[in-house]
Amino acid sequence: MNPVYKTIESLDWITIVLFFSMVVLALGKYLFQNRFLNFMILPFNNKYVVLYNKKGRLFNWFHILLTIFQLINFSLFLFLVLNVFFTVPSDNNPSSFLIIMAGLLLFQIVKILLQFGQGYVFNTQGLISELLFNKISYLNYSSLVMFVSNIVLIYVLNDSKIIISVAIILIISINVIGLTRLLKNHQKAIIPYFFYFILYLCALEIAPLVLVGSYLKD
Repeated sequence: MNPVYKTIESLDWITIVLFFSMVVLALGKYLFQNRFLNFMILPFNNKYVVLYNKKGRLFNWFHILLTIFQLINFSLFLFLVLNVFFTVPSDNNPSSFLIIMAGLLLFQIVKILLQFGQGYVFNTQGLISELLFNKISYLNYSSLVMFVSNIVLIYVLNDSKIIISVAIILIISINVIGLTRLLKNHQKAIIPYFFYFILYLCALEIAPLVLVGSYLKD
């Protein structure tokens, strides 16, 4: 009877990444319990945005911790998607994940700086801050879907395109809910700056997606 050799890829670094992101999430829950509870019902109740939009906004520890959680899981989710749909050779190498995370971090920082710059030029800093807080809050919430999807894709249903598709639909749905509520709750503030709002959407929201989509298609 000949022995059958089975190659088992090491998941140590992915486990560490997921564990670290879970620690970050747990730390946010432990230090800011009331805020975390309001955050958990964000798509169903906009209380979190209403309560905390003007209390430190982007630069408070809870928001920073959740953004770190989002960055880690967003990067890992992109890593898995690229390997499933675009067969990017990675050999389970963490360097590919780190490159994606560095690129995503740089992209988000540049984008935020451009948005603040646009707010300064057109004297709409307050409106831009509210837009950013709302948008990042919903993106942070959608990272919970990414976290669960990452666990399923790595440990349960490897390379499942169905899981990825469902996750993407949920992520888009959560952020569409956020955008809809943003337009509804801030329509009085947006109408006077409607031209700048359209410019903001075209230049800093739609254009990057078109560029990324064109790059992946090529």
